[in-house]
Amino acid sequence: MLRRLYDWTMSLAARKSAEVWLAVIAFIESSVFLVPADVLYLPMALARPERAYRYALVATVASVLGGIAGWLLGYYAYETLAKPILEMYGKLDAFEHLRGSTSADAILLLLVTSGLAHLPPIKIVTILSGAAGINIWLFVVSAVLARGARFFFLAWLLRRYGEPIRHFIEKRLGLIAGAAALVLILLYALFHYTQL
Repeated sequence: MLRRLYDWTMSLAARKSAEVWLAVIAFIESSVFLVPADVLYLPMALARPERAYRYALVATVASVLGGIAGWLLGYYAYETLAKPILEMYGKLDAFEHLRGSTSADAILLLLVTSGLAHLPPIKIVTILSGAAGINIWLFVVSAVLARGARFFFLAWLLRRYGEPIRHFIEKRLGLIAGAAALVLILLYALFHYTQL
């Protein structure tokens, strides 16, 4: 099923309405959708490199708005809507553990690492932020910085290197972003636990 969803998302890049679909996918990725917006963003930016930054802006804005929707879902409708969604994805137990044991600072760090490297999936962190009552404005600023950094960095890579960088992005950028996220988490843990 995930492969069909991925293929369907890729097919949207060839449509005239691709930019609208990019906004839709980026929006719902941040609250409920399984496939990252990058899957649609990459072929669009490669097909029209002169629009790479425009597409990055669309994806960033839509992703942040979707993140706000996830935050609202966690804050106002956790029991009625968010919990069944998390249960459907098999993430409810992990979510409840995070919710009960994670500080506000750690949740903001997770938002940044999730926005940059999908660690953990962004939909989990946006709902968690709302359920934990993270300040909405702090949440928005963190989301803008993290998602904007990801999409605009991809735009820069694609504009600078074009098609040859696509293979690198698809295969290795996730590993590099994951390593950067891990470094951020380790630095946070080091700072946090040396202050105790």
